[in-house]
Amino acid sequence: MAKKTEKDNVTLTGETAPEEAAESVEINGGTTRTATDSSTDAEFARNTERVKAFSKSIATVKAELAKDVVGQKEIIDNVLIAIVAGGNVLLEGVPGVGKTRLVRSLGKTLGLPFSRIQFTPDLMPSDVTGTNVIEKGADGKMNTVFQHGPIFANLVLADEINRATPKTQSSMLEVMQEHKVTIAKQTYTLSEPFFVLATENPIEQDGTYPLPEAQMDRFIFKLIVEFPSVKELADIVNMTQITLDETANAVIDGPTVMEMRELAKSVPVIDDVLTYAVNLVSNSHPELEKTSETAKKYIKYGASPRAAQALITAAKVRALMNGNYNVSYDDIDALACPVLRHRIKVNYTAVNEKLGVDEVIGLLVQENKKLCR
Repeated sequence: MAKKTEKDNVTLTGETAPEEAAESVEINGGTTRTATDSSTDAEFARNTERVKAFSKSIATVKAELAKDVVGQKEIIDNVLIAIVAGGNVLLEGVPGVGKTRLVRSLGKTLGLPFSRIQFTPDLMPSDVTGTNVIEKGADGKMNTVFQHGPIFANLVLADEINRATPKTQSSMLEVMQEHKVTIAKQTYTLSEPFFVLATENPIEQDGTYPLPEAQMDRFIFKLIVEFPSVKELADIVNMTQITLDETANAVIDGPTVMEMRELAKSVPVIDDVLTYAVNLVSNSHPELEKTSETAKKYIKYGASPRAAQALITAAKVRALMNGNYNVSYDDIDALACPVLRHRIKVNYTAVNEKLGVDEVIGLLVQENKKLCR
């Protein structure tokens, strides 16, 4: 199936059109991009250079993060995807695996204003968003002034977010989705890029509260930080014996991140890949008449429409990170677990058969491949 965009007159197809004898370039997964005239050649060359610059910038950021974070390459890749895509990330892992260190180092590497909120059971919503206070002006009159909370930063670390009560957690819903804060009928817009990286301890630990489903859906990814290997643990110990401070340097800035985000928006997605992603989300709903056997057997609640949006948005960024200017099936498959693991609920059958949510998602992906590819 071919798709031609009006913007750059570029054809995306599984094979070169026979009537066009222009130069063809293999991009990704068998997809061929055919230039039909000199203006298109120039546009294609410009996009190629932009993709190379994008990939190089990401590689530079990852090299700096490696100075402070041992291992966790997949976690770092997905966090960078989320930042460029404009989403928020939830990191889950036991204490001491480097979740907070990763965020602090990320703030230094991106050169963005950084703020940390330590969530505790007694934290109030106003402690997060800010509140109106009364101050005496130069003229002696009392005025109401809005005092910004720690949420007003480009990079916000919500540390141990599941230790706060649901009331305080819900105070972040608007800011995470719309990048705005409303206090006393007055709306304040946050500066871009804005990114929330929340860390949480496993729910079964004492003193934690499960996050509301509406808030979970605001995270583009949920990432699981695994305990390091013996070698990685030794590297961590050796690194922290030298210094506990982050040593990464700023290599890009906020405007650069926004430029990268705009480039990602322009990445084309052929109809077949879009259908593949949409079907993956739709097939997670057991209540639908036409759904997957996996959903009927193992899933209690399916993913929301935000999951389909997150899959495509993040897949575009992942394609650019890998040097491609189009989204492939592999991009969708690679992001299925980070996007879906916090958006679907498995039923008792899955628990009884000792299948975790990631295993169920893997079954969904395999079944989706058979149906759509």
